[in-house]
Amino acid sequence: MIAKHITVALIGSALLATAAVAQTPGSTNIMSAPAATSSESGYHGDWRSSKMIGLNVYNDSNEKLGSISDMLLDKSGKINAAVIGVGGFLGVGEHLVAVSFDKLKFVDTPVPSTSTSSTSGGTTTGTTTGSTTSTSTTSKSNPWYPDHVVFSATKEQLKSMPEFKYSE
Repeated sequence: MIAKHITVALIGSALLATAAVAQTPGSTNIMSAPAATSSESGYHGDWRSSKMIGLNVYNDSNEKLGSISDMLLDKSGKINAAVIGVGGFLGVGEHLVAVSFDKLKFVDTPVPSTSTSSTSGGTTTGTTTGSTTSTSTTSKSNPWYPDHVVFSATKEQLKSMPEFKYSE
């Protein structure tokens, strides 16, 4: 008799649990979110902050100075400064400097690269060799972040700036 009562109790509990899980949520649905009112096109031209970290920084002569290591924001979310890592190898020996964000120029087109190619041609009396320098750029396909940053300074000037240290 006790086994019969236990069986009925287990079946009843299972039915109640199934009914509770199967209920459709009403106005107290915690998981529902309001419909999005903005679309991707509303943010066209904005840059992703995650893609800004690691951007290469060049000077006006297209010499690589370093890369952006961090960005410093005020409490309202405005970017005040960029932390640039200068020198070092894989982060070891890198000198961090904080540069005012308005001193940086963000560029969408790639850095012009110069390459030298040699051409040679022969004649019956001798050989002539020549050198040709060409500059090439490619178009950027991703609008969510700039290609690189330009800062008007030399690597030596950045290294001579006070080192930026994170306070604990």
